Amino acid sequence: MSNAATVRVQLVHLAHARSGDKGDTANVGLIAYDPAHFDLLREQVTAERVKAHFGGMVEGDVERFELPNLGALNFLLHGALDGGGTISLMNDAQGKVFSTALLRMEIDVPAELAEAVAGRGRVPAGWSVDDYGAGRGTGDGGTER
Repeated sequence: MSNAATVRVQLVHLAHARSGDKGDTANVGLIAYDPAHFDLLREQVTAERVKAHFGGMVEGDVERFELPNLGALNFLLHGALDGGGTISLMNDAQGKVFSTALLRMEIDVPAELAEAVAGRGRVPAGWSVDDYGAGRGTGDGGTER
């Protein structure tokens, strides 16, 4: 979907997300604000793209599960928590920040949709995945606008 009629937007403008953990695996649910946008998410937010988005933060495989009746995708990020909450020295060993980080991923959408959803999501000022230094940093994520 890359032509003059499309624009790249962060997922935060199309969906909300929740995350948690089980052992060394982070679990991230991505839920479309509007069910009409679920097909865009399904098409572009693949396990491979999520793995690439997180880079070195996820050492294992990424699995994707579709929940079309909820307009949602669920991702399991294996090897993302340095062993998990009870043994890890990570600042976020429960994987709570992964939902916020996923919402920074960009996808291509029709220009008119990008205009319609602009500003829908709340983006922390100056926030970047790099602030977390492969998930092990101390970035505070900025402040809400």
